[in-house]
Amino acid sequence: MSFRQDNLIQIKTFEFALTIIKFYMECKSQNEFILSKQILRCGTSIGANVEEAIAAQSKKDFISKLSIANKEARETKYWLKLYQSSNLVTIQVDPYLTEIESIINILTKIIKTSYENL
Repeated sequence: MSFRQDNLIQIKTFEFALTIIKFYMECKSQNEFILSKQILRCGTSIGANVEEAIAAQSKKDFISKLSIANKEARETKYWLKLYQSSNLVTIQVDPYLTEIESIINILTKIIKTSYENL
């Protein structure tokens, strides 16, 4: 997949989706099948919504798609915190939480700036 080198959020969300796929596979190998499907869905949809935003037909459409990506990122954060607190798997969750927090911050800033420029 080719990316514009200056589109940080596009790159970060794609790379995060890849790490979530690996996280999902590790969860499955530890016989955790319920929550892992949830985190796979929302963790990979962040980047998909960013891709849709890039192809938006208007500024409002752009904001809408990025807002959905932000909601999916927050849901992913929720599931990661649940993993962290429940000890369902022996995976170190902190690096994933750090990365999703970074993604949420970037998305929030882009959305805020886009609203201001409407």
